Amino acid sequence: MAESNPTHPAGIDREAIREAARNMLDGPVTSGYKGDREAVIKMLNDALATELVCVMRYKRHYYTVSGLQNGPIKAEFLEHATQEQEHADSLAERIVQLNGEPDFNPATLLARSHAEYDASDDVQSMIKANLIAERVAIESYRQMIEQIGDTDPTTRHLLISIMAVEEEHADDMRDLLE
Repeated sequence: MAESNPTHPAGIDREAIREAARNMLDGPVTSGYKGDREAVIKMLNDALATELVCVMRYKRHYYTVSGLQNGPIKAEFLEHATQEQEHADSLAERIVQLNGEPDFNPATLLARSHAEYDASDDVQSMIKANLIAERVAIESYRQMIEQIGDTDPTTRHLLISIMAVEEEHADDMRDLLE
């Protein structure tokens, strides 16, 4: 039985959606995307820079911390480095989905990063630097989430999930200070 009205009862115009979907060059970015794509891509590239700096900071701390008593701290640094790399990969993937280019340029990483690199030599300074960086990341993601609002639910969801892990990292670092 054919429908007399192509508009679904809930107000979804299937024919218009199908027609707009034929513009395949935009990949997953449909005509209904409400975000400022260029602004979101820039925001995500800055977050990518932040995550890459965090990977390098945690890796440096992992390789330079010494002493048998610091084994659990060393393991924590490595775990966090791995998770920060996963965040960077997810951000780069989202940038590509939005038809942008992820910026891995090492010459500009520190300038674009919200967090700082740290070359501390003692364990307590390393932990403090990582806690500060995690708190910076948490606040940065909170502000990004607020800016995006409801205009880009996929990016918003990604940032919320990353922020949750950053909060766990901050909690881990705080526990190591005690």
